[in-house]
Amino acid sequence: MSNPTIATPGNTEGPAPASASLRLPAHIISYLFHPLFINAYVMAFLIFFHPYAFAGFDHQTRVFRFLNIVLCNTFLPAFSVFLAWRLKLVKSLLLRDEKERIIPYILAMIFYWWTWIVFKNLSDIPPVAIHFLLGSFLAICGGWICNIFFKISMHAIAMGGALMFSYLFGFNDVYGSGLFIAVALVVTGLVCTSRLILSAHSEFEVWSGLFVGLLAQYIAWQF
Repeated sequence: MSNPTIATPGNTEGPAPASASLRLPAHIISYLFHPLFINAYVMAFLIFFHPYAFAGFDHQTRVFRFLNIVLCNTFLPAFSVFLAWRLKLVKSLLLRDEKERIIPYILAMIFYWWTWIVFKNLSDIPPVAIHFLLGSFLAICGGWICNIFFKISMHAIAMGGALMFSYLFGFNDVYGSGLFIAVALVVTGLVCTSRLILSAHSEFEVWSGLFVGLLAQYIAWQF
């Protein structure tokens, strides 16, 4: 994650524009690993691929639980931003500055908090999933607080959370593996580098986002 710009809170400019050959894959990576998709990816792994986390669930129940995540952590936050844009509460769907991000952050906090509370009060949900959902909620809260003072990378927050989760999972779960950590580390590097290539953030905004995501998941795991 290199490149031109001075990493200070007041500097909201990204690095110098990259060539089109780099910007295209950077756009693709940014969309594939959009912050609103990360919870769905991690929970899909736990629900459908982890050998015992959701072992007691039949296929229909697993699909239902996964759709709950997609609805509350992906579709509803995205639809809320779309409505805010149509109502001219935000200027762009890309949420380019701090002011435009205030309402989406608050709405995301509500949806993520609701998801964590619902799953926490279901007796059959494994602790590993509850820890992750709590960490996601805390990461949104941390991003909102930082957004009061400076723009912060939401992509980096989401990937920082996924990276810390993979690390804690890798060392604390029987099914854990260094492979999960390696994959999460590579994807995190690709996403954060893509944000710099697209001049969407400064290095400070990316690194601070990573720190918030890492810290949020670590705190959640302690509970």
